[in-house]
Amino acid sequence: MTALDLDTVKPAGSLADRACDAIRTDILDGVFEPGQPLRLEALKERYGYSFSPIREALTRLAADRLVAQTSLRGFRVAPLSLAEMWDLLRARIVVEGEAFRLAIEAGDDAWEGRVVSTFHAFAKCAARPPAGSEDRALFEDRHAAFHRALIAGCGSPTLLHLAGQLFVQSERYRRPHLLAEGDRRGPGRDVVAEHALLKDAALSRDAAGALVLLAAHYENTGRFIEAAFGARGGAAGQPTG
Repeated sequence: MTALDLDTVKPAGSLADRACDAIRTDILDGVFEPGQPLRLEALKERYGYSFSPIREALTRLAADRLVAQTSLRGFRVAPLSLAEMWDLLRARIVVEGEAFRLAIEAGDDAWEGRVVSTFHAFAKCAARPPAGSEDRALFEDRHAAFHRALIAGCGSPTLLHLAGQLFVQSERYRRPHLLAEGDRRGPGRDVVAEHALLKDAALSRDAAGALVLLAAHYENTGRFIEAAFGARGGAAGQPTG
C-alpha cells in the first residue's frame, strides 16, 4: 500500500497494516535516520504492537525500498543519496507524465471535478500558517490527493501503482528537509501557483503544456532537496552524490 493508493478515509486494517502505516510515516518524516537499525524490541515499545505485525510491516517496507534487510544485520532504514533522489524524480516525470497525458486525453467530468476539488482543498490548507503535526499531516494528505487526482483518469492501474511507489520513495527526501527548514512549502517557491498551473493545464486539456509543467515542478523540488541536503551535510552516514 502506498500514499497514492490511499483514499482520504482509510480503514483500520490489520495490525500489520497499522504498524506499516506508523513506521512508514516516521521514516518519511525523518524520525529515523538513514541507516539506523530498526530493532524489533524498540519498535514494539514505540508503537505498542507485537513482534509479528512489526516484522511483517518491516518486510513490506523493505519491498517498497524504505527499509533495508540483511540476513545478519536485520532491518535498517534504507540509505539516502542525491543520485537516488534524482533518479526517483526523473522516474516520476516519466511515469506520472504518461499517466497525466492519458488522463488529460480520456478523463471525464468526474475526473475534472476531482482535480478541482482536491486543488481547492490543498490550496486552502497551504494558505494557513503551519500549526503542528496534525496540520502538517493534513497538508501532506491534501498534497498527495491532488497529485493522485491529476493522474486518476489515466485508465492504467499499472501506471497508478508505479506512481504510488515512486511517490513514497521520493517523499523520504522531501518531507524531512521541509520540516528542518520550518516551511512545509519550500523556501523561495509558490507551490500553490505551481499546482494551480498543473490544474489549469489539466482542465484546458493541454497535454504538452502539462508535461512541461510537471517536469519543472519536480525539478524545482529536486533542486530544493539538493540545496537542503548539502546544507545539512548529506544524510547521516551517507554520501551526498
